[in-house]
Amino acid sequence: GADGLIAAAEPMAARLAALKRRATRQGIPSIYVNDNFGQWRSDFRQIVAHCTSARSPGRRVSQALVPTAPDYFVLKPRQSAFHATPLKLLLEHLGARRLVVTGVAADQCVLATVADACMRQYAVVVPRDCVAAQTPARRARALRHFEETLRLDTKASTALRPAAWR
Repeated sequence: GADGLIAAAEPMAARLAALKRRATRQGIPSIYVNDNFGQWRSDFRQIVAHCTSARSPGRRVSQALVPTAPDYFVLKPRQSAFHATPLKLLLEHLGARRLVVTGVAADQCVLATVADACMRQYAVVVPRDCVAAQTPARRARALRHFEETLRLDTKASTALRPAAWR
């Protein structure tokens, strides 16, 4: 399903990059979370280099979202960014109470992370135009779950006001 996911993620990446720029201007930190690809000796910079290389099918997505020096990163072994990672400690260090969760795939990694964030009582926002899935139907189901079951805000990224998040 990579082709469908990449096709959906490419336009999403531009919107996510714009949201990140707005948040960065307000001093809001960004945390990149990525699979370790089953490589227990993974290094985040090596993963970025691999994902942005000419041989990577998703390189345009990765190139649009390359981390900058002040960004944080967490490698995860499974779908949730919280499972077996230091994310909870990092969020405590940052004093975070609200999370804006974005990325791929909406019905897998984003869903697992959002569920775990809600269980930890974070205020969670999932901008509908900053998540992608393998098919439009899968993305729509995930967004419905966020709205109806978890009662989360899924407005478009352009409607979000990072200045109010401080």
